[in-house]
Amino acid sequence: MGVGVFNLNVAPPQPNLTKLALRQAHRKDLLKELCSENSNLSFFEKLRTFDQIPDKDLNHLIVDDLHGIIYCYVPKVACTNWKRVMIVLSQSLKAPSGALYKDPLDIPLDLIHNFTLHTTIKKLAEEYGHHSRALLNQKLKNYTKFLFVRDPFVRLISGFRDKFLASNGYYFDTYGKKMLQRYANVSDISSTFEEGSGASIRLTFNHFVKYLLDPEIQRRQYDDHWELVHRICHPCQIDYDFIGKLETLEEDAEHLLKILGLDKSFRFPPAYDNSTGADWLEKWFADISLAERRELYRVYEADFKLFGYDKPSTLLEE
Repeated sequence: MGVGVFNLNVAPPQPNLTKLALRQAHRKDLLKELCSENSNLSFFEKLRTFDQIPDKDLNHLIVDDLHGIIYCYVPKVACTNWKRVMIVLSQSLKAPSGALYKDPLDIPLDLIHNFTLHTTIKKLAEEYGHHSRALLNQKLKNYTKFLFVRDPFVRLISGFRDKFLASNGYYFDTYGKKMLQRYANVSDISSTFEEGSGASIRLTFNHFVKYLLDPEIQRRQYDDHWELVHRICHPCQIDYDFIGKLETLEEDAEHLLKILGLDKSFRFPPAYDNSTGADWLEKWFADISLAERRELYRVYEADFKLFGYDKPSTLLEE
């Protein structure tokens, strides 16, 4: 298949495959149980059939026809590195030398999220028209399907850090200004991110939470970086073969590559050292009222339960 080897440092100890198989069985059984009609977990998206999901809501599915793989990418859950892997596997990008990229880490960062390099539902719809849904159904039936998830509250913190504490002018202009106007009573906001992010009108996580809980905002779709995972990947309509978690990323990635028969070809890229940790929760939620914490949990409750994350009781109790 022409995929090169990279990151060949000293290999970590091999995890027990029986343990990993049982982990996957537990995660899939939990999803099946909670998605069943008999479950008392209720949310709107659960009631839809797959054919009732609009194409635009399926565009997080990336298809690799060469290896028979479908990946549902979730922003802020190692999706940059998984997209790197998918580009290498699908052989959709050549280096300046004219050769196909073999090492995912060699792919320029500005190209990784370029959708022209990925086969998505939008591409299938454009190419096959009204036949695209039947084709997708066939692929979903026969291909290996996977996604990676993360503690919902930790993912929110990570999204806020990445889009509003870093120098991201687009997110400040598109969302940050509205947050400051609505929830900080700031009327005069500079036109640029660099000027508008000054200490006098600093955007906070508190503003972000108020935005997420705003009824007007909730009537629309959230941005991908804080959208609910079950709205992105539709786990009650798509029977995923593998459910990975960021909290067990190294083991899960190695396990998945072994299942796909790719573990001898390369190793999954390492995670960033500055990733947001679960131990940050109390610090970040310190200025969020108890009522808002509880309401935010209600919004993301389905994700917590579907993917087996414990209810953050210490944040939600008096």
